[in-house]
Amino acid sequence: MTTSFSRRHFLQRAGALAALGAGTGSAMLARAQSSADYKALVGVFLYGGNDGNNTIVPYDNAGYAQYAAVRTSASGIQLAQSSLLPIQPASSATPYGLHPSLPELQGLFTQRKLAVLANVGTLTQPTSKTSYIAGQVPLSLYSHADQQAQWQSSVSTALSPTGWGGRIADKLAPLNAGSGFPVVTSLNGTVLFATGKTATSLSIPVTGSFALAGFGNGSNAASNARLAALKSFLAAGSGNQFVTAANAIGTQAIALSTTMGPILANANSTVAPIFAPLSKNNTAQALFQVAKTIEARAATGAARQIFFVSLGNFDTHANQLPTQQNLLAELSPALKAFYDATVALGVASQVTTFTLSDFGRTFQPASGAGTDHAWGNHQFIIGDAVKGGDFFGRYPTLALGGPDDAEQRGRWIPAVAVDQYGATLATWFGVQTADLASVFPNLGKFSPGDLGFMM
Repeated sequence: MTTSFSRRHFLQRAGALAALGAGTGSAMLARAQSSADYKALVGVFLYGGNDGNNTIVPYDNAGYAQYAAVRTSASGIQLAQSSLLPIQPASSATPYGLHPSLPELQGLFTQRKLAVLANVGTLTQPTSKTSYIAGQVPLSLYSHADQQAQWQSSVSTALSPTGWGGRIADKLAPLNAGSGFPVVTSLNGTVLFATGKTATSLSIPVTGSFALAGFGNGSNAASNARLAALKSFLAAGSGNQFVTAANAIGTQAIALSTTMGPILANANSTVAPIFAPLSKNNTAQALFQVAKTIEARAATGAARQIFFVSLGNFDTHANQLPTQQNLLAELSPALKAFYDATVALGVASQVTTFTLSDFGRTFQPASGAGTDHAWGNHQFIIGDAVKGGDFFGRYPTLALGGPDDAEQRGRWIPAVAVDQYGATLATWFGVQTADLASVFPNLGKFSPGDLGFMM
């Protein structure tokens, strides 16, 4: 990224922040809005590359035999067939089993509130073994940092300064114009996924509140004076564009903290009892913050919201069984609690949760009872607007060197692209067909553009 681009991008974002600041503050708390047109997307990124081959396993005897022939008991990563949690996709005669740490997700699948997108990954175009050998592959295919960036940007041919969540926000920001509230909120700090060309994102903590300490504390004269002085300082003019931009960011942060502080500190949230048993589950606590923000949609005035939550580290080169077991045991009840919260808030058909991850992992075990970096992977989509109880995409043939293996280690060539995955969600979210190409610039190379897992 060049210096001139960085400067221009910073100033664009700061200008948008200044506009946001004008629309937020105490007046927003009094604003009432119908939730009829409200929608939210909640992405949960599984950093490190979750092993999809142990997340969803063929449950029939023939399919499990294929699995066990490669992931032998001696490998240290085999899941016993009897330990798997059976699920039956509506469109398939083949049963599958979920990892034993996912009982809550098994229940959601059975209730048709959860769908599986099988073998999805980063692609530059529809890819076969032949085109893979010819070099038609994403940049730095098996690199954590690069693949995390490509999953978040949906651009696999070059470095991208924006993510697809941010680009959706660019298109749908007018729906939040009345409130000025950001479309995208991250609970993982500054992330590429949330970065738009002009849209700005809000970062909130996983636990605790979001407010200035020691400034404007009610009747405390000294703190009120400090807040007034700070606002005056930020409002002062400057001939330096970067100072002006930084001041705009500070002004916007103060305005948003006035709104978000009471929301996140709300001890009487309707959904608090749902998350109370999961007080030591960090992912659940992050989703609790999301749920409280959604609960306060009349106060924020937001019609569209995108949230980014993360869980890691799934980079299981060794000791995979206990590591993945613990991580999935954190993920499953957290996702179920969040779904239950959307039901309690009356927005289960308006909120869709979905998972992402760097890549899958090799079907062939690695030494040390682990797996190495691979490619295509399976993801979960949850909500009442999801065509649950079914698989979409195409589950790979579990054969080393087989038709879906890019090499000889079980690195599955994705059957569908991140672009299609994101575009399906974006279409449900309200992005117009004419705008999809600017949000997902490579989408035109794939068919269908909509994978059909949303109602």
